[in-house]
Amino acid sequence: MSLNPADTTFAETLRAALPDDTVREVTDRYLTEPRGRYAGQAGLVALPRNVEEVATLIRLAGAARVGVVPYGGGTGLVGGQVAPDGPTPLILSLERMTAIRDVYADENVLVAEAGAVLADVQTAAQNVDRLFPLTLAAQGSARIGGNLATNAGGTGVLRYGNARDLCLGLEAVLPDGQIWNGLTRLRKNNTGYDLRHLLIGAEGTLGVITAAALKLFARPAQTGTAMLVVENPAAALSLLSLARGQLGEMISAFELIHRQGFDFLAEVGPDVRMPFEAAPEWCVLIELGLSGDLDPQTALEQVFTSGDEAGLVSDGVIAQSAAQAEALWAIRESIPEANRRVGSISSHDISVPLSAIPAFIEEAGAQLALMGTFRINCFGHVGDGNLHYNVFPMPGQSRDDHTNQRAAIKALVHDLVHSMGGSISAEHGIGRLKVDDLEKYGDLAKMSAMRAIKAALDPAGIMNPGAVLRG
Repeated sequence: MSLNPADTTFAETLRAALPDDTVREVTDRYLTEPRGRYAGQAGLVALPRNVEEVATLIRLAGAARVGVVPYGGGTGLVGGQVAPDGPTPLILSLERMTAIRDVYADENVLVAEAGAVLADVQTAAQNVDRLFPLTLAAQGSARIGGNLATNAGGTGVLRYGNARDLCLGLEAVLPDGQIWNGLTRLRKNNTGYDLRHLLIGAEGTLGVITAAALKLFARPAQTGTAMLVVENPAAALSLLSLARGQLGEMISAFELIHRQGFDFLAEVGPDVRMPFEAAPEWCVLIELGLSGDLDPQTALEQVFTSGDEAGLVSDGVIAQSAAQAEALWAIRESIPEANRRVGSISSHDISVPLSAIPAFIEEAGAQLALMGTFRINCFGHVGDGNLHYNVFPMPGQSRDDHTNQRAAIKALVHDLVHSMGGSISAEHGIGRLKVDDLEKYGDLAKMSAMRAIKAALDPAGIMNPGAVLRG
């Protein structure tokens, strides 16, 4: 079914039904996304203050057959927050709905509105001596509703899971304007279909998340951070297995970093303090969160010693203070910005089974070498199989020099991932960028079920049209 534009007549309808200053003209910040692949269209933007106003907006959009694009912090990397074509949509921004409604420290639960910035949720947990462990580079601007809508990952997935695993209940507005009051704090609730998990990861195509009950955790009594040099990705995986054998689930993060990441930081910044005189070919960044009187320095030294004896580790730096730990993490967190400044030909957020990581890296590099000469920056959350495998031009060239190769490079990487039982989207979602890829690699039964669910809940197709599933 065709949609109508968010025109002046629709704007008048909204303004008559909602408080002053709810509906506004669109500014540029709602029409861009971080990678610059898409430019949205200027329609209308609405800034509701509560769930009832969200319901009114959705109900009126459905009656007028106007598309709705939910907007959180605008940090998504697959174009889910902008609509580059089709009738101009209503952009529904949750930026006014920022309240931390309740904190139940004894229950390890925090209830936040969808517009709450992730860093503010983390701070609210810290204020009651608890931890909300979702950690992202964009946590200073990403909003919790968007984190849930995209099932965000980050560096803590190894220990705590994705955003999906950190949510107990949701409040949401469905495509017909009904408010679903599913904001339960229960950890056991076996009462039929779990709409929570249907909406999490749906990227706003099945409704608008307006609030969430989030899991909190005890703050580790001690934390420790180290960067250890390994010979190759296979050694990194063996080191992870060794460390798990010694420390169990006390490993909070285990990040793989390739020399190319260090080289890019030296070439274009950001300026960070390098821990080694010469950049290693491969290294891992480990973070521990220990309970009781356990000493992280001793634990990391034991991991290093055991890794050295097993021939897995050749050098390393163990942070001796919080400042040194932050300096090590600054390297990992600055790599995406350095990548952006260099400009990739093709970037890939992929996952493969852990044991397949070394073979994937080797085979992908060999196949790309047959296409030309490139710089490859492979890094990521190796503890959960998620790699950011990004292909860059050689010095003196730009990504525009390889425009005609971009599609072939992406197909090569994604074909290899698929053949190894992996995923072409590990943590960023589908958005508009990977709609074709989902159709190509998605399981036929799953795709059929997804289309049936979309048609049942959103028959008019107003919710984030063109995202995840082709409109």
